Amino acid sequence: MRVTTDKTPAPDCDSRKRGAIATTETGYHEEMAVPVHRLSRRSFLVSGMVAPRALAADSKGEKGSTFESEWMPYSDAATEFQVYRLTDPSYTSTLPATYNRVITRTSGTLLFCCHRGGSPQAFRMDLKSGDTQQLTQRQDLDGSSLALLPDGRSFCYFAERTLYQATIGNLRERPVYTVAEGWDRSPGLNVGTDAAHVTFGESRGEGSRLRSISLATGAARTIIQAPFPIAHPMERPQRAQFLYRQSGKGLWMVAADGHQNQELKLAAGGIGPAYWAADGKTLLYLSFPEDSRQLNEIREYTPDSETDKLVAKTSQFVHFGSNRNTSVFVGASRNTASPAILLLLRVTRRELTLCEHRSSHPTTVAPLFAPDAQRIYFQSDRHGKPALYCVHVERLVEKIEVNAA
Repeated sequence: MRVTTDKTPAPDCDSRKRGAIATTETGYHEEMAVPVHRLSRRSFLVSGMVAPRALAADSKGEKGSTFESEWMPYSDAATEFQVYRLTDPSYTSTLPATYNRVITRTSGTLLFCCHRGGSPQAFRMDLKSGDTQQLTQRQDLDGSSLALLPDGRSFCYFAERTLYQATIGNLRERPVYTVAEGWDRSPGLNVGTDAAHVTFGESRGEGSRLRSISLATGAARTIIQAPFPIAHPMERPQRAQFLYRQSGKGLWMVAADGHQNQELKLAAGGIGPAYWAADGKTLLYLSFPEDSRQLNEIREYTPDSETDKLVAKTSQFVHFGSNRNTSVFVGASRNTASPAILLLLRVTRRELTLCEHRSSHPTTVAPLFAPDAQRIYFQSDRHGKPALYCVHVERLVEKIEVNAA
């Protein structure tokens, strides 16, 4: 795969932000026009990139408050790709669990957790303008549990011991279910593809149970009980099955009726982030070899045939995501000499460095594609507290058309 470079300047940014970036040791540049690196069409396709506008903000910091865009573009010091910092690093902003829906299918809205008012709350960001709105005002909200429903008009989350469903348009919320006394909620929450139920684990002592909750009625049922802690369940698309993680060990799969509960026969070593392919036929996951001198791998497991195969070795990815058809992957490297966000093309197994993430905790970088595969989002604390970042990849990755419904 041949890499080419052209000198086409990046598109113009908002005039109020042009020139506001001074050269610093963190990689900012005075010039907003920067070279754009480009791969050949055989590997990646091209398009353009647009900067945000800014609107007036309401600084009350309460539910319903809106805030103007804080997008700050800069040229990455290592690659000269243009990167956007989307949130102010003076307060914490984080992505929810990225195996859930966090961006609407139209790629127009991002759901995230933000502490700008002093406590973690749900926020939405307009990905065209950069404007944000505070959606909740709850005590002890779990930002990692935020999950959009398939229509993108509402979302679920846990605050303290209660599961809530909230409507984005009118900000109405209702409690759906409260964890019973004597039980604790386990890490992770997954919204079903039919938007009818939510699945998560509950633990008590050494044991746990996988629970399915009806969003309409709040009725709860136990899918399976286990003698070990259950975490991060994921419904298998187009199948009545669930994947779940045995904390600190392997991955298991169980039918929705509680039958056929079995541990998956995956590659030896540690198991990192895992995602179902959109059609549910295969499971993509990161494998960490037992020999730390070996490269971390993206692997693909097919449950129906119980086969496991190598997709590609990586530059020590510790987190990853993919576009909808799994033809292109994005990863966050733990390599201390090159703490980078990289694209990996499946067909050639070649990588391209987009930018440095420089996070002090690479496992939290959590890079993900927008549904249309034209932007990549990630988080990093490189400029202070954890903040959200974006890289436009229209020039590199072919657009995927996704139905709005």
